[in-house]
Amino acid sequence: MAVRAAVLPAVGSPLEITGIDLPDPGPGQVRVRLAAAGVCHSDLSLSDGTMRVPVPAVLGHEGAGTVVAVGEGVTHVAPGDGVVLNWAPSCGACHACSLGEVWLCANALGGAADVYARTAEGTDLHPGLNVAAFAEETVVSVSCVLPVPDGVPLTDAALLGCAVLTGYGAVHHSARVRQGETVAVFGVGGVGLAALQAARIAGASKIVAVDVSAEKEELARAAGATDYVVASDTTAREIRGLTGKQGVDVAVECAGRAVSIRTAWDSTRRGGRTTVVGIGGKDQQVTFNALEIFHWGRTLSGCVYGNSDPAQDLPVLAEHIRAGRLDLSALVTERISLDGIPAAFENMLAGKGGRSLVVF
Repeated sequence: MAVRAAVLPAVGSPLEITGIDLPDPGPGQVRVRLAAAGVCHSDLSLSDGTMRVPVPAVLGHEGAGTVVAVGEGVTHVAPGDGVVLNWAPSCGACHACSLGEVWLCANALGGAADVYARTAEGTDLHPGLNVAAFAEETVVSVSCVLPVPDGVPLTDAALLGCAVLTGYGAVHHSARVRQGETVAVFGVGGVGLAALQAARIAGASKIVAVDVSAEKEELARAAGATDYVVASDTTAREIRGLTGKQGVDVAVECAGRAVSIRTAWDSTRRGGRTTVVGIGGKDQQVTFNALEIFHWGRTLSGCVYGNSDPAQDLPVLAEHIRAGRLDLSALVTERISLDGIPAAFENMLAGKGGRSLVVF
């Protein structure tokens, strides 16, 4: 069956909106009609080669939709069910999974190397980060779908698949923000906006948003920021000035840039914690000297997928949504069609907006 999709023909090439031949689901697979998909900076990292995946590929890893068909052996979802796509399903058997660190599963991205569809000309296509959400429909492993929580609209639920799990998890699982602590969030994209809301939910007393664009201040404050700083050479000094010259307890870096990682570290108090969520390239080198590591006693940690377990965290997030503590619409800066994805990529390159939501 032919469906329209956004295809990355080669690393560094622009996306092409075209028809692809999508087969029926095989054993253990599910076919999903997409309701919405978020355009995430990680998709840009795939297209420019920062993150390596087989190409040509259909990108898009944050989405939700309705099951339209299931393959042999699939029993826990059925046609008509609403599902959230999970781009990093855990295998349950590797070393990381045995430790309960399912976000570090060694086999999570194994499906990205599979051939899941073909172009109209017969060229093999790979499913980006497993789920190929930039398409009207997709076929995925049943391990890549989770039930949409009750009370969450299907289009909004798309954001749960990456931005919200990552931003919320960075604050609650990685940084472990406590009531009354001060927090700075670097990068006001979709993940950063989710992190700001998560910091508010955690009871942070002061929440500082930092971004290169002054235009994002309204978005940031709507998501929970109490203060806004336009990134510059004096950012760390400004943040210390907002916190009694101490620095924040926690910094969450969502941009993946060496300069913002270093500034996030410099913005925390002695003994503070910096969590790096952003995906940077190998050329982004961050340096520290041995004396400052000892003297400041700070902690710097990486964070993959918010250190989240989607199966466990989605019900928690749903409760926050139903209670009005978490507003998914605040993450969306524009709603676009499938044809608008290339322009959304250009906006990300220019540092504009928070999250573009593709509505099918």
